[in-house]
Amino acid sequence: MSQKIHSHVFDNGLTLLAEPIASLESAAFTLLLPTGFIYDAPARVGVANFACEMMLRGCGSRDSRTFVGDLDNLGVERGESCGASHMSFSGATRAANLMPALAIYADLVRRPHMPADQLEAGRMVVLQELQAIADDPAHKVMVELRRRHYGDPWGRPSAGEEAVLESADIDEIKTFFATHSRPNGAILAVAGKIDWETTVREVGKLFGDWKPIDVSPPSDGEHRRASEQLDHESNQTQIGVAYNSVPYNHPQYFQAWGAVGALSGGMSCRLFTEIRERRGLCYSVYASHHTLRDRGSVLCYAGTSAERAQETLDVLIAELSRLAAGIESGELDRLKARVKSGLIMQQESSSARSGSIAREHYLLGRVRSLDELSKLVDDLTCESINAYLAANPPRDFVVTTLGPASLELPDGVS
Repeated sequence: MSQKIHSHVFDNGLTLLAEPIASLESAAFTLLLPTGFIYDAPARVGVANFACEMMLRGCGSRDSRTFVGDLDNLGVERGESCGASHMSFSGATRAANLMPALAIYADLVRRPHMPADQLEAGRMVVLQELQAIADDPAHKVMVELRRRHYGDPWGRPSAGEEAVLESADIDEIKTFFATHSRPNGAILAVAGKIDWETTVREVGKLFGDWKPIDVSPPSDGEHRRASEQLDHESNQTQIGVAYNSVPYNHPQYFQAWGAVGALSGGMSCRLFTEIRERRGLCYSVYASHHTLRDRGSVLCYAGTSAERAQETLDVLIAELSRLAAGIESGELDRLKARVKSGLIMQQESSSARSGSIAREHYLLGRVRSLDELSKLVDDLTCESINAYLAANPPRDFVVTTLGPASLELPDGVS
């Protein structure tokens, strides 16, 4: 199934990864720039996200309009975001256009204009992003859940704080970028119809003379995981539940992840079957395994009516607690079938592969091939997952609710 994955580290610390896929006509890249929101000053959360927006307003010899036009002329489907550890920039296009696209992105991360006369336009964009979260109760409750579960800086809202976005000026944004944007710790992953030797040579021309910068890693602030109930006038109640798990680099990660796969991921999984289908308690419910580099968690959500919120919370906690008794063979078989389908589809997408290998290298320090991942899934057994659950049962839940009335928190909630 898998192709060979190549790796090269330049003298300045930039890691280049590549997976040639000869059957494709496309090529894609993902560039992780170690300039995420964890590097914001504690009282200035949002500057990193604002800087990410301002970077898109011209770079190198291109003004804002030319930047967009040149990418459109190359047929680049692009995306960008500011996460915890990194700003992420990605693009996919015809294989012949990969290097011209990367030349533009080399300017973007090394020579952005961040024009002062576009500061207010950029401010409007990031404030609208923040408002969109406020207008989406389901999104808002999960933002607040992560804040209370992870603490500072890992639980910060990626969009930032309104007061910071309102007050940030262009000098603060440029200073943040200049003191944090760097090649050391950056990861560039490409996948698709590429030649490895050519890729190393051309990427070296674009990024090889980029000077590294020493940046101290952020430290964890003092934090006590605690539940919270937030008032919100509505006929609905949003419920978020989190509990600790293991990160991706843990030897038992796939056992932990497999257990969550029995809870959520399809219409036959436990949460959907018990809470929505059998009891009709909610219109949406799910659980997902979330991992940072050195910590992991399970994040759960249920959206329900205010009248049935208490019962929904009680049943959700009960189902999570019941997972400690173990999963059954039919649940594992369905999980494996879903994962195998996902791995096959990922192999057919250069965008999916570039994003996956960049993320895996950051979390694990190396990249597993799709064959290796497939074997790890094949090797999962009910016995191995249930042994993990017996030693690590879901517990010490953090609950965040958003609705018109407070709920009684069940036993086992922090």
